[in-house]
Parts: sequence; structure tokens; C-alpha cells
Amino acid sequence: MANLIRGLSENGGVVFCGVDSTELVRRAEQLHTTSATCSAALGRLLTGASLMGAMLKDDGDKVTLRVQGGGPAGVLIACTDGTGNVKGCIDNPLVELPPKADGHLDVGGAVGRSGVLTVIRDNRLQKEPTVGQVPLVSGEIAEDLTRYYATSEQIPTVCALGVLVDKDLSILCAGGYLLQLLPGATDAEIDTLEKNIAAMPSVTEMLHAGKTPKDMMELAMAGFAPQVLDERTVGYQCDCSEERTKGMLLSLGRRELVKMRDEDPHCEVVCHFCHSRYQYDLNDLIAEYDAQAAQRAAEEAAQNTNA
Repeated sequence: MANLIRGLSENGGVVFCGVDSTELVRRAEQLHTTSATCSAALGRLLTGASLMGAMLKDDGDKVTLRVQGGGPAGVLIACTDGTGNVKGCIDNPLVELPPKADGHLDVGGAVGRSGVLTVIRDNRLQKEPTVGQVPLVSGEIAEDLTRYYATSEQIPTVCALGVLVDKDLSILCAGGYLLQLLPGATDAEIDTLEKNIAAMPSVTEMLHAGKTPKDMMELAMAGFAPQVLDERTVGYQCDCSEERTKGMLLSLGRRELVKMRDEDPHCEVVCHFCHSRYQYDLNDLIAEYDAQAAQRAAEEAAQNTNA
């Protein structure tokens, strides 16, 4: 069953993307054994990244969100592809803080409020990624993503994110939505949207009550005759592999591989995003590096001879 939808108002002036990210946030909590507050922080960032990924024009494009707020949770990272699948990590997943006065988890306190949100957009048609950076507003993630869109992309955006954590630290529900105004929106349309958003319950209240991303869209865009553009299933997916990890090691160069081999010929690499472990014999890697270098040299010599 699809858990993410994209929609458009009848007049084409308002775009909506909503997701029920409960399962992917559950997967993140299981992988990183996060505290309640860190589950909410990382879960919100992963949800926001999934929404941003689904809004990309090309499935081959990628977005990386990096939040460095100066709080005890450390740096948070979420990566997404152009389909909305995500992976992420957090420096200190066990950090826990007392709840705020309203009883909600203190995500902003764990993340910190004195740092920056960095958004790296990797468009495969461009040689270099595009990097945008904005100061954090609150460390609560949704407000910070809204600030990014307004400042770096000049797109009026409403972002709402939520993660509800049970007493046993399991994830009851998680999700969010992005709503954006396209150029030409009238003051009356903006007023209507503002009233709609203000009247909506929180994301977690809606999901916990059984509402779907489509229900969120219909509430947010009441009066705009929204239509679903597409639906898809997104999840927590890490794209690491033994071959990719070996390629990363080979890219270090022969000198570094020899240095590492002299310290310990057995090398283990652990993925930050899914904790998969890959083990290599550095003597074998050095031999493979030498073989590849010899092949490149032979190819270059053949090209020079033909020239």
C-alpha cells in the first residue's frame, strides 16, 4: 500500500506532498536504537528528506540534509533519492532530555538551535552538487526546512512533521507534509490556505486517528479541489554494498592502503546508516589495486601507440 502522495490544486497553483513515514521511522529506530527524543529528531529529518526527495524532478537526483545545531544529539544526517526513499544517522542516539512544559519531546533542545541546516542537492545533469545553508530557526526540523525553502529557493512553503513515540520507545506513528505555493497565487488563496492549516490537528494526531496522507491533503487544500498526481511506497533503504565499500577503500590509493595494512591487514568497515559490516584483507586489496593500475597503464600505452 502506497504511503506517499503528491497532489495539485485544480488551478495548478498549490502543490502538496504527504507521507505516512511510520514504518521507515520504525526501521531507523531499530537500526540506531534511539532514545525517544532522538527518534523524534531523526524521524522528523528522515520524513522531511523523503518529502523533498519525492518533489525532485528526476528519480536519479539526490538530496542530503545535514543538521548541526550544537545540541547534545550531535550532527543529524538524512539522505534521499528522487523517489523518496531515505537513510540517515545521528551522532549520539541515546541522548534524552526532560519533556518541554507542554509535555512534548524537546527535539530542539537535543538538536540545538545555534547551528545550521545544510541542504546538498545532487542533480545528475550538473557536474557539482548545489549546496544551500541556512541558520536554524528552532532545531525542531519542520520550521528549519520551511526557512530553507523561503530563504534559499524563494518558495513559500508550509512544512509539518511529527513522530509519536510510545512509552516502550517504539514508534506509534510518524509522517508529515509539504505544501508549496507556485508563482501567481492570490492573496485570497493564501488566506484560505493559512486558515486551512491553522484549523488542522497535528500530523501525529491525524495519523494516530487513522488519517492518511490523502486526508491531510484534502484538509490542507480544502476549497482548492486537489487531485492526486501520483502515489508511491517509500521506505528506509541503504544503498551500501560490499562492492561500493571496496571501491571506496581502493580510492584511498596504494600508499594509504599499505599504511593501513601495516597496522592491521584485516579491515572492517561499518556503514553509518544501516550498520552493515564489510570485512576485507588489505593484502588482497593492494594486489587488486596494483592489477588495476597495471591494466590502466597498458591501456594508456596502447592508446599512445595507436596515436
